Amino acid sequence: MKLLQWIRSILFSTQATIMLPVIGLLYAPWAMVSKRGAYAGCRAYARWVIWTAGWMINLRCEVRGTPPTIEALVAAKHQSFLDILMIYNALPASKFIMKSQLRYAPFLGQYVTKMQFVFVDRGKRGAAITKMLSDVKAGLRDPGQLVIYPQGTRSAPGTHMPYKVGTAVLYEQLGQPCYPVATNAGVFWPRRGLYRRPGVAVVEFLAPIPSGLERHAFVAELEKRIETASDALLEETGFAHLYSKS
Repeated sequence: MKLLQWIRSILFSTQATIMLPVIGLLYAPWAMVSKRGAYAGCRAYARWVIWTAGWMINLRCEVRGTPPTIEALVAAKHQSFLDILMIYNALPASKFIMKSQLRYAPFLGQYVTKMQFVFVDRGKRGAAITKMLSDVKAGLRDPGQLVIYPQGTRSAPGTHMPYKVGTAVLYEQLGQPCYPVATNAGVFWPRRGLYRRPGVAVVEFLAPIPSGLERHAFVAELEKRIETASDALLEETGFAHLYSKS
């Protein structure tokens, strides 16, 4: 049975990789002249992957809670490429903060640049925060939901990584509510390897943290909500015993 899932996983990953440039080329004429075209192309790819995951590898994607439709900061747990696609598909006008290397990725880089996503050089902490704030401020004329990963990178299910200061700085600058997002997507679509587990991958939008909290209180509340909910989602999968907490 696992051999069959391996075959399905390889076929799924292959077609998902092929469809990125295919969809990118199909939407390119619209995306080159319109930001709406770039958003539509990325949404088409996200929906394609989510749809094919359901019938090719028996992985259903579920969004819980209420995604914000107002201007807001979204701080999400990041375990997998899948949770990016699910969050993007769930939000009406998202703009992600991404590592600077993705600017040069074929098709993806051109699309997210057109959509004015914010690129951050993680190796230069002070300069990166300054530039991030400047780029976010420049893009405020386009209302929407700004998505940041407070841990700065992907983390395996059940592991704990520190929450970085950048999210708190943005929270203070924007003066907007912050929506925490938990996930268990890494259980089914891990950071490395081709094998995809069947099951239900969840991203859960939690109750918003109102604006105006003091920095340390905000980070403590954000971390508590995201980690508690993500641990609960991990337990729900039935695979929690495979992941040691650290």
